[in-house]
Amino acid sequence: MMNQLNINGLIAKLPIVQGGMGIGVSLSGLASAVANQGGIGVISAVAIGMTDPDYKNNLRESNIIALRKEIQKAKKLSDGVIGVNIMMAVTDFENLLNVALEEKIDIVFVGAGLPIGSIFEKFKNSTTKFVPIVSSARAAKLIFQHWSDKFSRIPDGVVIEGPLAGGHLGYAKNDVIHPANNLQTLIKIINDTLPVLHEFEIQYNREIPIIAGGGVYSGGDIYDIFNAGAKGVQMGTRFITTTECDVSEAFKYQFINSNEDSITIIDSPVGLPGRVISNDFVKEIQAGNQKPIKCSWKCLSKCDYKKVQFCVAEALLNATKGDFSRGFAFSGMNGYKATEIISVKETMEQIKQEFERFDVRR
Repeated sequence: MMNQLNINGLIAKLPIVQGGMGIGVSLSGLASAVANQGGIGVISAVAIGMTDPDYKNNLRESNIIALRKEIQKAKKLSDGVIGVNIMMAVTDFENLLNVALEEKIDIVFVGAGLPIGSIFEKFKNSTTKFVPIVSSARAAKLIFQHWSDKFSRIPDGVVIEGPLAGGHLGYAKNDVIHPANNLQTLIKIINDTLPVLHEFEIQYNREIPIIAGGGVYSGGDIYDIFNAGAKGVQMGTRFITTTECDVSEAFKYQFINSNEDSITIIDSPVGLPGRVISNDFVKEIQAGNQKPIKCSWKCLSKCDYKKVQFCVAEALLNATKGDFSRGFAFSGMNGYKATEIISVKETMEQIKQEFERFDVRR
């Protein structure tokens, strides 16, 4: 039986965090459904305003309005734990963070950059929990040491994301293009991070839970991750093929109709490798074909929109609407394992049953 997940006093009945997936993949519908089943539901804030048909007139303001609306909607749909995932790489990061804090979201997950600097002092007087997303023990130590030195407090937990994850990956391309389809790299990072966090656990007299993600798809995967010392898991891809996921049916069937060879790597305009499900659009990108773009604004700080091959935000948005002639879906390494569209409740039951089959063997 799975234990509860305790993130510095914030309790989730199930130790499952639904990964934040943009653009428009994990909104209030999916997040509230996961929260209602005892997990932590997460709204992705990245370019969330693009879901508004009029977003091009003022995307920055659209992002603020849309994030606030989705948080409020999720809270009405669930009294469970709701979080927001915000990429540091977005140019309106501080605005989105302010909205999350103003709406008193339960927890903020931050990735795509190191969350250091005075902006994070906001959490000293907030009830909202803060959890960074990292890909190494070194990054975790840097963040926790900075927070301890500058704010006399530390983050409430940490997500470790391994190289089997979907979307943008914080690894060199060679490390993700042909990874073994197992969790050993992720488990090694957990093992490396545990002693780093233990020093801060002693100093602050509390547990710092590790939440591990990236290729975690089944209850058996969760069992292995918990044996390595993590207290929770982050799962994104498995929740895409649920009835409550905030995307078109065509998007979900990209996963159901895929196979192991469908999962591939592209070079994203933001300078990172990205794991996606292959299609004709993806093959054209990989062949070096240029996809003309008109940038409404520079939504990602590291994107040189005048030189990039394609707009990743537009491609992701098109896909959520079912237009795969001009887009693609991010996917974890195991996305091809999806076979049907079922509810979040049924998905959670499957995961628990899978876990228990391993757990009874102890």
